[in-house]
Amino acid sequence: MFGKRGTFGTGGGTTPPSAPAPVVQARKEIPAPAPAPAPVAASHSTPPRAPEQVQSNDTRNRSEDYYDVKSSIFSALIDTIDLSQLARLDTESAREEIRDVVNEIIALKNVAMSIAEQEDLLEDICNDVLGYGPLEPLLARDDIADIMVNGADRTYIEVAGKMQMTNVRFRDNAQLMNICQRIVSQVGRRVDEASPICDARLPDGSRVNVIAPPLAIDGPALTIRKFKKDKLTLDNLVKFGSISPEGATILQIVGRVRCNVIVSGGTGSGKTTLLNCLTRYIDSSERIITCEDAAELQLQQPHVVRLETRPPNLEGEGTVTMRDLVKNCLRMRPERIIVGEVRGPEAFDLLQAMNTGHDGSMGTLHANSPREALSRIESMITMGGYSLPSRTIREMIVSSVDVIVQAARLRDGSRRITHVTEVMGMEGDVIITQDLFLYDMVGEDEHGKIIGRHRSTGIGRPRFWDRARYYNEEKRLAEALDKAEVNDAA
Repeated sequence: MFGKRGTFGTGGGTTPPSAPAPVVQARKEIPAPAPAPAPVAASHSTPPRAPEQVQSNDTRNRSEDYYDVKSSIFSALIDTIDLSQLARLDTESAREEIRDVVNEIIALKNVAMSIAEQEDLLEDICNDVLGYGPLEPLLARDDIADIMVNGADRTYIEVAGKMQMTNVRFRDNAQLMNICQRIVSQVGRRVDEASPICDARLPDGSRVNVIAPPLAIDGPALTIRKFKKDKLTLDNLVKFGSISPEGATILQIVGRVRCNVIVSGGTGSGKTTLLNCLTRYIDSSERIITCEDAAELQLQQPHVVRLETRPPNLEGEGTVTMRDLVKNCLRMRPERIIVGEVRGPEAFDLLQAMNTGHDGSMGTLHANSPREALSRIESMITMGGYSLPSRTIREMIVSSVDVIVQAARLRDGSRRITHVTEVMGMEGDVIITQDLFLYDMVGEDEHGKIIGRHRSTGIGRPRFWDRARYYNEEKRLAEALDKAEVNDAA
């Protein structure tokens, strides 16, 4: 497995200095299981610890001596180990091999390190070779919602709705670009000067966006929207105060009785999380087809077909748009169609699907209120080149969309469901809506946290009452509405 190596071709494009003769002359024979990802160059990142200790790694200052020692040991490791053999090992076996060799290099070089420092160094180098380098300690934390890398020297995270700058840094922009390439290549995509914008995902479903030079002037910009390891449910949202228990029951019934739902909200308001929560109440016997730019929905039902758009190839051909996917869905015998995000002319095809036997379809879009969401749908259809009168488009919207659920991210970083709104019909050329639940802000506490409450608007029977009765849910619906009114009166 071991033999002197002159260069590290998959790294940051540098030739490491020559190292002493191989530290190990004979080792056990290496099996050849499934291949592991190709190594990447070393980073000057904060060494990871267990998840509960990562915060201290983000905030403490590391001396330059650590990075010098790490670079020296990493160069010796690359000169010593046979990377082609390492790539044949599974991740755990490869980590053990790297740890053994690094320990021997440390002993050979007589590097003075404590046991804790040596463990930090070992984990740091393993992450550089086999993982995502400086991103590994951040990805290990379940309290981080977003990771934003603005070039090699600046990395921000969002925790509890607030932005924080970290001390995580990359060696240079070339190494950051290598890690971006590794992430997007896992889903068959690429990012380079010819194709500088890319959407991708991590193995756990976390959404990734990369924009590279020349579009990003100060170096590659990497944004990761992380998913929690434990999937959120409506019960969790009730505990967080995002919705009242009665409102959660209404949303459960909406998902169960096959209402057509649009989840509306601004960036970072929790639209995808809310859509995931609603899909949990779809019957397990239904055939569901999802269409997304980067597959991130995590449906629990057994009969799910996941579709993903495709960017153009080097020749600018082969693009598969969201509209192509939605149109193809109609030929796949779906019972429900779920669109991760409606942002263009596919809105027309989704409305057509909702209105032609695919009840219970869902989608998300960017808007700041239910009324604005309806205007956005109309605008997207118009931008698609359809020369239809406004009234015709609005009639199509009214006959297709049953409920709009509005999510919002408040100024204190909390996320709330602010409206549960029904689309009722039309009066003249105006779409009529009625709110079932609203969120009222009444002030803030001494810590700057928003104080508010969810309240029912006192609607006796929502428009989907007959649909609820068809699915034997009218009793539960009536109880939820009555309880909400009693709580409001109290």
